[in-house]
Amino acid sequence: MSLLKRWLGGDSKPAPSSTSKASPPRGGGKKKQKAAAGNQPKQPKSDKTVKSAKGHTEYAKTPARKKIKPSPKDLPPLGDDFAVLDLPRPLNHAIQTLGFETCTPVQKSVLPHSLDGADIIAQAQTGTGKTAAFLVSLITFHLENPEERSRAPGVPFGLIIAPTRELVMQIAADAESLTQFTDLRVMAVVGGIDYEKQKKQLTTPVDIVVATPGRLLDFCRSDVLKLNQVEMLVIDEADRMLNMGFIPDVKAIIQRCPKKERRQTQLFSATFSEDIKRLAARWTLDPVRIEIAPEKVATDRVTQKLFLTAEDDKFSVLCNLIDSEDLDKVIIFVNRRDATRRLEDRLYRQGYATGLLTGEVTQKKRVKTLEGFKSGELKVLVATDVAGRGIHVDNITHVVNYNLPEDPEDYVHRIGRTGRAGADGTSVSLICENDAFMLGSIETLLGQPLVCEHPPEHLLQATKAPVRGSRKQDLIQSGNDSKHGRRGKSSTHRRR
Repeated sequence: MSLLKRWLGGDSKPAPSSTSKASPPRGGGKKKQKAAAGNQPKQPKSDKTVKSAKGHTEYAKTPARKKIKPSPKDLPPLGDDFAVLDLPRPLNHAIQTLGFETCTPVQKSVLPHSLDGADIIAQAQTGTGKTAAFLVSLITFHLENPEERSRAPGVPFGLIIAPTRELVMQIAADAESLTQFTDLRVMAVVGGIDYEKQKKQLTTPVDIVVATPGRLLDFCRSDVLKLNQVEMLVIDEADRMLNMGFIPDVKAIIQRCPKKERRQTQLFSATFSEDIKRLAARWTLDPVRIEIAPEKVATDRVTQKLFLTAEDDKFSVLCNLIDSEDLDKVIIFVNRRDATRRLEDRLYRQGYATGLLTGEVTQKKRVKTLEGFKSGELKVLVATDVAGRGIHVDNITHVVNYNLPEDPEDYVHRIGRTGRAGADGTSVSLICENDAFMLGSIETLLGQPLVCEHPPEHLLQATKAPVRGSRKQDLIQSGNDSKHGRRGKSSTHRRR
C-alpha cells in the first residue's frame, strides 16, 4: 500500500494503548441529545447512536460547494478503518476522493472516543495524523446535528487554536479538503493578513474558525467574533503555545467559550509537562488520555554536515551541492512560508525539477506533489516544517536545512526524513550568523556536539545564470500559447 495514501501522514501500526478515565460522553458525540429545557446541562449518552435517516435526508438537501459531486462508482473503496466508524456520507466521499485508506495510530486511538463526545488529551507529534483526528469528529458532529444551530455571521460552532500562522493555514487547508462536499464554511484567522479584509469575511456565516491566539482575541474584543456558541474546541500544540507565551491569550479566549460542561474539548501536545497537565485539567472534563510514542530517529545512519555560510552564499552552495553530490531525492527545509516559495522559484528558474510544500498547499496538491517526488519526476522538494512533517517517502538521500529550525525537535524530525528503513542518509545544514544561536539547544537535544566547518571550495562557485523564467511566467506563457492555438515551445534547459 502506498505510504502517500495513508491518512495525512504516518505509518499504519496497531494503535497504542490509551489510558482513560472518561465519563459518559457529553453532547459532542455522533448524535447530540438535547437538553430537556432551558440551560440544563447536556445529558450524557452511554451508546454511540447510529445515524438516522433524517441525517441522510439533510445531506441530500444540502448544496455542495463543488459543482460536481463524485459518483460512488468513481470512488475507490472505503478502507475498513473508516467504514467501521460509520461517518456521514459527504465526509466519506471526501476521504475516498483524497485517496486515504488507513487510519494512523493516533486516529485509531482518538476517533472512537471523540466521535462519542468524550474530551481528549492526546500526546502526539505533528505528522502523526492528529489534524485529521480532530477534524473528522468536528465535521461529523455538525453533519449529524444540522438542525440544532442557526448559522450567523462571526459565530462559529467549531474553534481550533494553533500557535503559528503556518500551522493554522495547514489545518484550514485540510479542513477545506475534508468538507469539500458539504456546505460548511472554514476560515483561517491569522496575523500578517489585512485586518479589515478578514473582518469583512467574518460578516458572513462561518462554521469552523482556525486561528492563532493573538488575532483571534483581537476579533473577539471588537465583537467581530463571538464564541458563545462554540460546541467543539480544539487546542493544538499546547506545549508550543506555552513556550511561545500564548497561554494568557488562550485563557482569555476559552473564557469567552461555553463552560467545559457545555462543549467538547480536544487538546493535543507533543509533551505532557506539569504545566500542560494543569491546563488540561482546567479546560477538559474527565478526558480520555492518549499517548502516541514519538518517532525515534536513527541519527547513527544519518551523516550530519554543518557548513558555515554567509547568508548571501547559501543559494550558490545549495545549487552546487545538488549538482555535485549523488542526490537522488532531496528535501530542503526553510523556516518561513514566503521564503520557501521564493527559494523554490529560484531553484525552478535554475532548471531543477522542484516541488513546493507549505501550509497553504491544498491536500490534493500535496498528494500530487508527493507522488511526483516519490516517482522521481521531482528531484527537489522545498518545504516548511509543518508541511514536511507528514512526509514518509523512502530513498530520500539528502536533507538540507537552508535555515536551522527554531525548535530543536524540528531538527531531529527534519534529518529523520533520510536514513530510513535501514538506508544511509546525509543532512546538510547551511549556518549563517543568525542560525548559530540555535546550535546549542540542538546539541543538547541530541546529546552530542555538532562539528561546523567551512564548505569545500567547489561548493562556493558562482551560480550559473537562470535557464528559464519563473513558474508564474511559464504558466502565463503556457496560457497564452493555448489561447492562440499554439503549442508551447520546448524548453532548451537541461533538466537537472
